[in-house]
Amino acid sequence: MSAPSSPSGLSARTHRILEAPVLPLLLTLALPNIGEAAARITFLTADALFVSWLGSDALSAAAIVFPLFLILQTATASGIGSGVSSSVGRALGAGDAERARSLAGVAVAIALIGAALTTALMVLTGPRLYAAMGLASGALEMAALYSAVMFGGSGFVWTMNLLANVSRGAGNMMVPAFAIAIGELFHLALSPLLILGWGPVPAMGIVGAGIAAIAAYAVGTIVLVLHLVSRHALVRLERRNLRWRSGEAKEILSVGALSAASALAFQITTFLVAGLIAGLGSTAIAAYGAANRLELLQYPITFAFGAAVITMVATAAGARDFARARRAAYTGAAVAGIIGLIFSGVALVDGGWMSLFTVDPSIRAAGSLYLLGLAAVFPLTGVGLACYFACLAIGYVTGPFLLAVARVGVVVVGGWVALQLGGGLIGIALASATAFALFGGGVFLLARWRFNTLAKH
Repeated sequence: MSAPSSPSGLSARTHRILEAPVLPLLLTLALPNIGEAAARITFLTADALFVSWLGSDALSAAAIVFPLFLILQTATASGIGSGVSSSVGRALGAGDAERARSLAGVAVAIALIGAALTTALMVLTGPRLYAAMGLASGALEMAALYSAVMFGGSGFVWTMNLLANVSRGAGNMMVPAFAIAIGELFHLALSPLLILGWGPVPAMGIVGAGIAAIAAYAVGTIVLVLHLVSRHALVRLERRNLRWRSGEAKEILSVGALSAASALAFQITTFLVAGLIAGLGSTAIAAYGAANRLELLQYPITFAFGAAVITMVATAAGARDFARARRAAYTGAAVAGIIGLIFSGVALVDGGWMSLFTVDPSIRAAGSLYLLGLAAVFPLTGVGLACYFACLAIGYVTGPFLLAVARVGVVVVGGWVALQLGGGLIGIALASATAFALFGGGVFLLARWRFNTLAKH
């Protein structure tokens, strides 16, 4: 195994990432991200509450549009954004600050191009898509308005998420967390004002809900830009770097594009499983909707640690210290596994989670049964997600992507077979558990192989 190199020109922050004890550093880096995850969860909950004030048509519109918006959020934050943070981290670890600045400028170019394509696609095709999904009359009109605002502002979503990952790649988790938290405060303040109106501000209904949601990203973008152009930023945005460069774009997208596709696969799985369960009746679909929230809650919390894993592993890999990169990856996997154990405990408390959402005994029983089938694999899911982020940090994404796709296939095919055999909701839960075990165990083995290979060279 070759000795770690010691590139010159490293900042004090980069030296700390390369030299500080791994577990305390991981926890320190992840702490602001946990606050960010809380802000994200607040955003999801509050937006549904605000829209509900407008009646059933508005709720139906949001139920169709908002999941698509969440796909955009996930694809830019943990998809393309992962490519940004891993490439910036590797450049800084190698002592190449100029390349890190160039990558930051190209990230802005990618954000602007991606935003233009997203807005054009959804403005042109959105109304037809919503009609095809069953919306009509007032609900369809509201969906078209809500979608036009939400996706019309996609430039802020792209820019904020990619700039946040520039900062994360440089080891600064506090500024992105602050930007997102401040943005959510604006969302919470503006939503009642713009939806219901007050004084000189007219009631804007669902358009106001969309503007308030996009305002959160606009404010976050402003905070991040102000930081990244200041002397306090380790990786500064400079006007000369705000252009497309093929080499830097390839480095970002070689990781980010497949990572975004993997994130999309995770989102799609939820819709496909819901479609399978819908055939079991309203009780089963209501039970799944409530039970699945526990599963979905694990992702943003694990991502809080995953973002720290990317920074630590990418920086160490850039410095050619693959032993430390491997140690950071395994430490992150252990922490994520412990988080998963907590979720297993919640799932095993009979009726505990479901009682938060319903008093209907049949729905509570069905949801508890579904969670019982998944309880054993929550820790393995956490380990797999942490190892997935570690693989992204070293630029290895093909294997984890294929496992993410395989997971979708196992859930859908296995769930369908379970239904044909009369397995019902527990059969679908066991198919999902099998898919999670395949993904988690498979990504862990791939990460172990990849890091062992790097450590030998």
